[in-house]
Amino acid sequence: MQKLKFPTSHKTQVMDITKEVEEMVIKSGVKDGLCVVTTPHTTSSVFLFENQDPALRRDLLNALNRVAPTDGEYFHKGENAAAHLKSSRMGNSVTIPLEEAKLQLGKWQGVFFAEFDGPRQEREVYVKVIAG
Repeated sequence: MQKLKFPTSHKTQVMDITKEVEEMVIKSGVKDGLCVVTTPHTTSSVFLFENQDPALRRDLLNALNRVAPTDGEYFHKGENAAAHLKSSRMGNSVTIPLEEAKLQLGKWQGVFFAEFDGPRQEREVYVKVIAG
């Protein structure tokens, strides 16, 4: 398993990590199989999303904020209940088929990491490439 580590710079943000994942696939030496991408954090997410229009990322964050507003009333004792709820809605992992060492993504798809409780000094994403 390989780890991708990076800081986040905003309370909420969506980052395209496709190129980093692609590099990890190449380094693995696996040509055909599966690539599993996951985050161990309960206030972040990994998911597939449209990769052409950055405005859509802001739309996603705005929509999630309507579902779980930061200033909402929650039973959770911490101040990050909304971050946990957003993360649970988006999920923490994706599994992508590999063919000839390439992620088999749709034309407009990319692999994304979402921060819901930032900024953070270090976030992690784990990438496991499985031969098949």
